[in-house]
Amino acid sequence: MISSSYKFSHLLVPIPSIMDRYIATELILPFLFGVGTFSAVGVEVGTAIDLVRKVVESGLPLLTAFNVFWLNLPYYISLALPMSTLFAALMTYSRLSSNSELTAIRNCGVSTYRLALPALILSLFVAGMTFVLNEQVVPLANSQANLILKQALKKDKPTLQQNVFFPEYRKVQQPDGNKVNELSRLFYASQFDGERMTDLTLIEDSQSGLHRIVVAKSAVWNRVQNIWDFFNGSIFSVAPNSSYSNILRFEHQQFHLPPIPLSLVSSGPNYGEMNIVQAYKYLNIVRQTGDDTKIRQVKAHIQEKFAFPFVCVVFGLVGSALGSRPQRTSRATSFGMSIVIIFSYYLLNFVTRSLGLTGILSPWMSAWLPNMFGFSAGALLLLRSAR
Repeated sequence: MISSSYKFSHLLVPIPSIMDRYIATELILPFLFGVGTFSAVGVEVGTAIDLVRKVVESGLPLLTAFNVFWLNLPYYISLALPMSTLFAALMTYSRLSSNSELTAIRNCGVSTYRLALPALILSLFVAGMTFVLNEQVVPLANSQANLILKQALKKDKPTLQQNVFFPEYRKVQQPDGNKVNELSRLFYASQFDGERMTDLTLIEDSQSGLHRIVVAKSAVWNRVQNIWDFFNGSIFSVAPNSSYSNILRFEHQQFHLPPIPLSLVSSGPNYGEMNIVQAYKYLNIVRQTGDDTKIRQVKAHIQEKFAFPFVCVVFGLVGSALGSRPQRTSRATSFGMSIVIIFSYYLLNFVTRSLGLTGILSPWMSAWLPNMFGFSAGALLLLRSAR
C-alpha cells in the first residue's frame, strides 16, 4: 500500500503518497517544538536578560520592554527555523528507524533517497519562509525595536559629526559604448547630531544639466513614512540656460531621498535593519568611497542574506541522512546531536566569514562555503545510509 513515487491526477498535479503524508505528519510536531524551543532560548539569551537589566538599572518602562521583546521575536524565529528543520528531520527519522518502520518501508522497495524526500520538501518550504521573514518582517521589526528603545532610554547623543558629504552617481553610456559614473545628486550638511542634520545643501543634476538646488536649515529622517523632512529652506529650480526659473520657499518639505547618509555618518550601518534591496543601495553608495574593506563587508552581508535560508535545506538533508541509519536513538540523543551539528556549522560559518572580511575568501565563497560543505556531508551520509 506504500507507494514509492508520487501519484498523478488527470491534471498532472503530484499527489503525495500515504508514506509522504505519514512522514510529513511526523515531522510537523518536532518542527514546531524546535521553533518554540530554539526561539525561546535565543530571545531569552539575546534580548530578555538585557531588557530586564535595563528595566532595573535604567528605568526602562515595563510596557516598553514588552514591546521591544515582541519586536525582537521575529529575528530569533528566523534563526530557529533552520535549527528546527534539523531537529525535526533527525528526531523523526531516528524514531522511525528505532521502531523498524524504515526497515519495513525499505522492504516494500522504497529507497533511502525516496524516504528523505519529504524532509527535503519541508526544508525547501521552510527556506522560503525564512527568506520572506528576513526580507519583509525582520528588518522592519528590528528598526522599530531599536527606535523605541533609544527613545525610551533617551540615550545621550553621539559625537557631533561635521561636514557630512555624500554623492550619488548614475551610469551614463558614452558614444563609444562604455558606461561611466556621472554625478546625479550631491548632498552636504554642516553638522549631524545623530538625529538632525543642519545647514543642508542638495544639488540635483539631470542628464541635460543642473536641475535643482535645495538649501534648508535642518532635516530629519522620517522613519514612519521612510522620507526626509526638510525645514526652513528654499528650492531653486534651474533652467537649461543656467538661470533660476523658479524659487520656492518652504517651512516644511518632504523629499524622497535614501536614508544612507545616516549610516555613513553614524557608528555604522545596522545590517539587521536592511533587506537585500536596501543593502544593494547601500553598496552602491559605499562603492563611491573607495573603501575596499567596507565594500567587502557589504558584499559579504548581501551574500549571507541569500545563503542563510538554504541552511534549512542543508540541515534537512543532514538530519534525514543521519536519522535513516539503523539505530536506536532517544529524543535526548537526537536533541544533543542537533546541538553539536548546529554548533559545528556556525563555527565553520564564523571562520569563513572572518576569512571573507580579511579578503582571503571572496564574499560569495565566505557565505556559501558552509552550505556547500554541509550539503556535501549530507549527501555522503545519505549515500552511506542507502548502502
